[in-house]
Amino acid sequence: MTATRTTGARPHRRGTAVVRLLLPVLALGLTLGGCQAAPPTSTDPTSQGSTVKTSEFSTLDAAGVATIRESKAARLDMSSGRLEKSAVNVTDDSYGPEINTRDAGKISLSITAPNGEVSGETDRIRFNTTGSRPDFSEVTYFLTADSAADYFSLVRDGVRRYGIDSGSAERWISSAEAAPDAKSDFSLTSGNATGLEITYDLRYDGGAGTRVIIVHVLPAG
Repeated sequence: MTATRTTGARPHRRGTAVVRLLLPVLALGLTLGGCQAAPPTSTDPTSQGSTVKTSEFSTLDAAGVATIRESKAARLDMSSGRLEKSAVNVTDDSYGPEINTRDAGKISLSITAPNGEVSGETDRIRFNTTGSRPDFSEVTYFLTADSAADYFSLVRDGVRRYGIDSGSAERWISSAEAAPDAKSDFSLTSGNATGLEITYDLRYDGGAGTRVIIVHVLPAG
């Protein structure tokens, strides 16, 4: 009588071996997975600069005025033809400040105009407006000179840069040179070469040494 082979037990042992082999592999995978770095947390937007508003132009709130006084520099944006209150961080019902640094040195003022720039070294800047308009009706600053020659040079500079009437300017200079000690308050015909209206009011007293130009910068149109 021939004995019958029993083969059912072997496949069972092979399956058990496969399972035993897979268990360590899975355990290793889980261990490695637990060692992976966690996803980076989101960065505070302010540290990236994405929510911080910066500007190359000055503001006219208390902090901005303090910065102008300290740095002796002011830059205003009138490239649209006007100086909006919102652009200098003040409310529409605010009145403009007056910045006076006579005892601390002059401020380098520059105003970006629709065409070019208006600029000067000044120790006094005024901003005219009312509480019912959203912009400033006028920016006024003061130029001074140590000598008559320097003063006449400032007048001619306004003619060249801003389109102030040259005939008016040269006639006034000629009269002042002819009477060195004379006193004169004279307004030159305005120019608009920059897209802003620029007027020079001359305050001159040769005998007393007063040599001041009051520069009025008005919105275009």
